[in-house]
Amino acid sequence: MSAHPALTMAALCIVGGVTGYVRSQSIPSLIAGTGVGVIYGWSGYQIRSGGNYGYEGALAASVILFGASVPRAAKGPIPLGLTIASALAGAYYAKTVYDFRFAS
Repeated sequence: MSAHPALTMAALCIVGGVTGYVRSQSIPSLIAGTGVGVIYGWSGYQIRSGGNYGYEGALAASVILFGASVPRAAKGPIPLGLTIASALAGAYYAKTVYDFRFAS
């Protein structure tokens, strides 16, 4: 499987968190963006190196990001895009975890 979605989401979250901080001095944006980005980055590294729980970590980061971004989705194109990206990444990693754990 591929680590690219997790690593891409890591970059998006970190850039988004820093951008939110620069534009509005929002410390919660900085902390949340970099925090979720670090989880995605760790997950991508685990997936790429064959470590444990990489897919589960990426799924957890997707669920956290989706839950945090849904209430803000109507505020503009960037929150909406983040909501859609987290939903797509979550669906990908949910299927991957399901196939790994339960499919024969």
